Amino acid sequence: MAPPHQQSQRSASPSQPSGKSEVTDLKSQLRQLAGSRAPGADDAKRDLYKKVISNMTIGIDVSALFGEMVMCSATSDTVLKKMCYLYVGNYAKVNPDLALLTINFLQRDCKDQDPMIRGLALRSLCSLRVANLVEYLVGPLGSGLKDNNSYVRTVAVIGVLKLYHISASTCIDADFPATLKHLLLNDPDTQVVTNCLSALQEIWTLESTTSEEAARERETLLSKPVVYYLLNRIKEFNEWAQCLVLELVTKYIPSDNSEIFDIMNLLEDRLQHANGAVVLATTKIFLHLTLSMADVHQQVYERIKAPLLTQVSSGSPEQSYAILSHLHLLVLRAPYIFASDYKHFYCQYNEPSYVKKLKLEMLTAVANESNTYEIVTELCEYAANVDIPIARESIRAVGKIALQQYDVNAIVDRLLQFLEMEKDYVTSETLVLVKDLLRKYPQWSQDCIAVVGNISSKNVQEPKAKAALIWMLGEYSQDMQDAPYVLESLVENWDEEHSAEVRLHLLTAVMKCFFKRPPETQKALGAALAAGIADFHQDVHDRALFYYRLLKCKVSVAESVVNPPKQAVSVFADTQSNEIKDRIFDEFNTLSVVYQKPSYMFTDKEHRGTFEFSDELGNLSISAEPGDAVVPAQIVEANDKDLLLSTEEKYEGREPGINGSAYSAPSYDGSSAPSATSQPLADLSFLSTSAPGQAPSSSLAIDDLFGLDFSVGTAATPSPPSLNLNPKAALDPGTFQQKWRQLPISISEEYSISLQGVALLTSPQTLLRHMQSHSIHCIASGGQSPNLKFFFFAQKVEEASSYLVECIINTSSAKSQVKIKADDQSSTQAFATLFLSALSKFGLP
Repeated sequence: MAPPHQQSQRSASPSQPSGKSEVTDLKSQLRQLAGSRAPGADDAKRDLYKKVISNMTIGIDVSALFGEMVMCSATSDTVLKKMCYLYVGNYAKVNPDLALLTINFLQRDCKDQDPMIRGLALRSLCSLRVANLVEYLVGPLGSGLKDNNSYVRTVAVIGVLKLYHISASTCIDADFPATLKHLLLNDPDTQVVTNCLSALQEIWTLESTTSEEAARERETLLSKPVVYYLLNRIKEFNEWAQCLVLELVTKYIPSDNSEIFDIMNLLEDRLQHANGAVVLATTKIFLHLTLSMADVHQQVYERIKAPLLTQVSSGSPEQSYAILSHLHLLVLRAPYIFASDYKHFYCQYNEPSYVKKLKLEMLTAVANESNTYEIVTELCEYAANVDIPIARESIRAVGKIALQQYDVNAIVDRLLQFLEMEKDYVTSETLVLVKDLLRKYPQWSQDCIAVVGNISSKNVQEPKAKAALIWMLGEYSQDMQDAPYVLESLVENWDEEHSAEVRLHLLTAVMKCFFKRPPETQKALGAALAAGIADFHQDVHDRALFYYRLLKCKVSVAESVVNPPKQAVSVFADTQSNEIKDRIFDEFNTLSVVYQKPSYMFTDKEHRGTFEFSDELGNLSISAEPGDAVVPAQIVEANDKDLLLSTEEKYEGREPGINGSAYSAPSYDGSSAPSATSQPLADLSFLSTSAPGQAPSSSLAIDDLFGLDFSVGTAATPSPPSLNLNPKAALDPGTFQQKWRQLPISISEEYSISLQGVALLTSPQTLLRHMQSHSIHCIASGGQSPNLKFFFFAQKVEEASSYLVECIINTSSAKSQVKIKADDQSSTQAFATLFLSALSKFGLP
């Protein structure tokens, strides 16, 4: 018995053909209606056309109906004409042979009595974009440019630009640019004038690279008669056209100051326009025209302030952000102008986070002696905001104002009050700011340390905050009674600290504490040096080894290097150079201001990858084979050309020690550490009494002091935990994305990469092949120089347990930020060791 017919899981909708049969049905119905003048025929055609357009829109191939659609186009119904032109324009470029069928009826429609049909037909004819059909465009375009109807002329002007992109020689030979120039200066319709200006700018800019005549013609657009003609008619233009004219005026160079004032007087009322784009374009002209006149330039700031502030409060959040971005740039250039208007930058409860963040930056910029109290009071209110990122930004803003030397006394008190709020993120941000304040204002150490000393290091989890707390413990250990013991507890938990930044600060803090309170810190320093030298992070290892060799040389020398007398920091490094800011100002009223970077950083091919890479994993371009979708990194040029050479020479003739180092590293034996005594630091000079030739005895002395065991001689490299990876591991991209979203981050570390490896990253595929040789496979990659991003995965041999890695490499700093997630959390550290080992060997012989 035959099985019953199973219905399809998805039934076809009325507007979606279920197969060739429905397309055939549409074809037959169109043929029946072709040429029919029966009552209701046009309505029936409309229904069929709607079905065809609907199917075409959702991606169904209905090109088989091309002939029938063309036959049915013989009608005076404008709606049918529009749908037919849409259909023809969609399939003509893909099927040039079919486009030949449309030429006759489109040329016929170009001569229709209805100007709407003439314009639509001409637009469709120019939109075919088939090189073999350009000869059929010249005649209709010439007629369209002379048409009595402004709509047809408007379409014809843009048609000339389309013709230029299809065949530039045909466009130039037909002398269309000269016709457009005539229309630009004589046509009564402003939309025609605008289209002529846009088309001529594009055509002559492209032609000027090969033709001197085109270059001269392009200069005529910036001549005084053309500019003044357009400015006198600017009120007739719509908003888009006004922006185009104003952009042209920005490039015009007036001959004298009187001409500058004439232009500004003409455009004065444009500052009151309701459209923000027109206001910004006018603002750009005022600013650039008066750059050479300091007094007038300052008056321009005063004049444009009110219109811009009005635009901020009257538009959508997106428009407000764009206007605020430009205001922020102006505030950075002239903060005193906007100092009295600081209340305009207070955050509203219903504003999106990106607007609030920008307003906080502006409040920081406009702060001065007269308004600091009010601004800081407002910012302190935001610190308790439910929006945690905004709360963090507000605390940072308070610290930035303090670093500008405004009302420091009150601000320090406010910051110390933040530490009593008992909110993790508030405490973390405040600790970082207190550290910076102490670097600039050491006189406040007593008040700050009294509060900071009550904070338990166990309650601080964020790496930057913990590093700041450790810095204060080391820098002011003489004033903090429990500092040596807090540092000792941190050293004891060395293996549990995943942040290399924290471990680096801990090494330095223990050294500083030892110089101030040696008996209490002696054991902790020995443990820290041993743990640091055995650390798998190269920077931590190198710093610990450096400190060890300094102490072995001479304690007083080590103290002068690690804990020298310090001067207060006067200026903190700016995040953006003045040159970059000036470049952004030159590109006022562009995306450069919103992105806060010059256009060459996000538009030139030099700074663009072959595909975009998003921080969201769902937007990754994922390849099944490693290395298939790798963005070529840009060539890294070293500032010091001898750097690579010296690095290579450094590795020659060395025997590998711990972490590939040639230096011997002592191991730590906690049981052999001598008990703390009251011996002062000055009495430790015996450590450096040996001559250079007697280094072994000095080494034994310091090893004995800190409990470092040299009995084995040279410490052996710690063998990595046994973890066998599958060289033929496979992981579906969808599974990778799902796991990445679900699994927590087990390890987040920053590693160094050899300079040879950085040089090899000009071709990222070398890194993928290198990691694959260690059974670590790449599933996605992207980014742009100097930041390259890679996603790796690996699997155990014996079980289906996966390790997922996000690796962001900065080729400028030769650092890599690595995040690891794993199904098996217990073996994460073992995999991290293997991954680091493989990454550290990249580029080395």
